Amino acid sequence: MFRNSIVLRVALSTVFMIPPVAPSASAADPENRLIDYQGFAKQVETVGELRAKRRISEADFIEMARDSENIVLDARSKEKFDMLHVKGAHHLNFSDMTEEDLARIIPTKTTRVLIYCNNNFLNAPVAMPTKTVTASLNVHTFNALHAYGYSNVFELKPLLDMKTTQIPFEGSNAKNSEPPEPDNSPSDKPR
Repeated sequence: MFRNSIVLRVALSTVFMIPPVAPSASAADPENRLIDYQGFAKQVETVGELRAKRRISEADFIEMARDSENIVLDARSKEKFDMLHVKGAHHLNFSDMTEEDLARIIPTKTTRVLIYCNNNFLNAPVAMPTKTVTASLNVHTFNALHAYGYSNVFELKPLLDMKTTQIPFEGSNAKNSEPPEPDNSPSDKPR
């Protein structure tokens, strides 16, 4: 039957000018060859061990984010990104991730990529609404990046309060984008 399936695909591709698709080694959905839940579940298990080693502290995240060779990736919606994001972050909505879009933002598959999500921050309910714990965007983004071959991904680990975090933010709702510069201008006040 497998051989007949290949012969049929080749025949149909010739008649209808549809490129033949090589049979997948994984157990893709038989009704949709572009969906492979079992492959996804296996990848999650494999990547989970790596992810545990790649979750970093606030201080490490800040230090790595300062390196211009590294990419800070925000995969939230454009609306939420515009409201508030880590200073210097690149935006690519998770639902828009493709090989081409990722390559446009991330120079190589070995470039260090830093990720964070809503569930890393408290007290910004409009710009960073909390998701249910099993739907945290970090989990999905980490796995998706690895599925596309990006091997140097690091994830912000702690839950931080927006009122006290040292991570600089920018956007229309940003309050801590940078500590205020000292006022060195001459004072009009008598001494």
